[in-house]
Amino acid sequence: MNKKIIALAVAAAAFGTQASAVELYNNDGSTFSIGGHVSVSALGNSDVGGTDIIANSPRINFTATQDLGHGFTADARGEWALNYLDGGENTFTTRLGYIGVTHDDFGRAVVGTQWSPYYDVAGITDMPIAFANDFLYDNHGALGTGRAESMVSYRNDIQLGDNLSIFGGLGWQDDATAGFDSRGQVAIGANFADFMVGYSYNAGDRTDGVVGTKEATSHALSAKYGSYGNGLYVAAVYTMNEYMNGVSNYNTGANNGVVLDDSNAMEFIAAYAFSNSLNLSINYEAVESNDKSVVDGTVYSQMAFQAEYNITPTFVTFAGYQLDLGSDLYKQENDMWNVGVRYYL
Repeated sequence: MNKKIIALAVAAAAFGTQASAVELYNNDGSTFSIGGHVSVSALGNSDVGGTDIIANSPRINFTATQDLGHGFTADARGEWALNYLDGGENTFTTRLGYIGVTHDDFGRAVVGTQWSPYYDVAGITDMPIAFANDFLYDNHGALGTGRAESMVSYRNDIQLGDNLSIFGGLGWQDDATAGFDSRGQVAIGANFADFMVGYSYNAGDRTDGVVGTKEATSHALSAKYGSYGNGLYVAAVYTMNEYMNGVSNYNTGANNGVVLDDSNAMEFIAAYAFSNSLNLSINYEAVESNDKSVVDGTVYSQMAFQAEYNITPTFVTFAGYQLDLGSDLYKQENDMWNVGVRYYL
C-alpha cells in the first residue's frame, strides 16, 4: 500500500483544502495530536438580500496512533463540529469517530463514522472553502456520500511502478438511521503520475422521502490532475443517481422531503496556486432531474469564482462569488458571496 496514502489516512481527513495538527505526545510508538480549524465569514445573498455571519464548518479533532508491531498501526479519531457563533445547547456535534488499523501491504480497515470510499472518488472537487459540492451533502451520513455514519470500510493502494498505482475501497453501513436500510459501496481507480481516474457505486434501500421502499443508488465517475494548492489542479465528477438527490427550499436550504427518482449531478473545478500561496479557482456545479413529477430539467446550476491566500501556513483568508445560472424548478435567482478567514489549529 502507498505509504503516503497511509499517512494521510491516519493523520488527516481524506480530502480538504489543508490539514494540520499539533502533536502533543510521541513516545514508544504512541502519538496523540489535536487539530481542526475555526472560521468566520460574511455570507451575502445578492438577489434575495441579507448578510449573515457564519462559521464555515469549524471542527476540532483528536487523533491517537499506536504501533502494533509486525507492520500494523492502529489509529483512533474523534472530531466534533463547533457551534461558537449561536451558542445554545449543541456546542459540539459529532463529525467523525472511528478506529482504524493500517498495514503497508494489507491495506486499511476502519469502523465508525468516517469519510467513505465513495467520497474518495466523488470528493475530489470538494476543495474550496467558500463554495463546492453541495450535492454530496444531501443526507450524506445515511447515504454514505460524504461522512458515512456507522460504516465498516476497507481500502488498499497497490503500487505497480514508480508512477502507477491502483486503489480500491469497500464500505458497508448498518440500518441505524431511521428511513434508511443497510448500504454498501465500492470504489476503484488508478493514479498515474499526476493523474487520477476513479469510479464508485453506492446502493441501499430507503423509505425516507419516498413512497414505499426504493433502492437509492449512485454511480460516480471522476478524474483529476495535480494537487489542490500546488500549481495547476483540474478535477471533474459526474454522478448518475436514483433516489439520492433531494429538493431543498431555495431560500433556506432546508430539505422539504422531496427525493428525485432519477437525477444526475456534476461538478468541475480548475484552480491554480501561485508560489506566494494565492490560489485562484473556478468551479461549476449542477443537478439535473429526470423526474417529471417534480421537474424535468435543471434543479440548480451555479458557478463560483474563488480565491484563497495563506498569510501564514495556518491562517488563511478566502473570498468567493457564486453565480446562480438558473433552474427549471426555482424562478428566483440567488447569487451569493462569501468573504472570511480560517485559522488551522
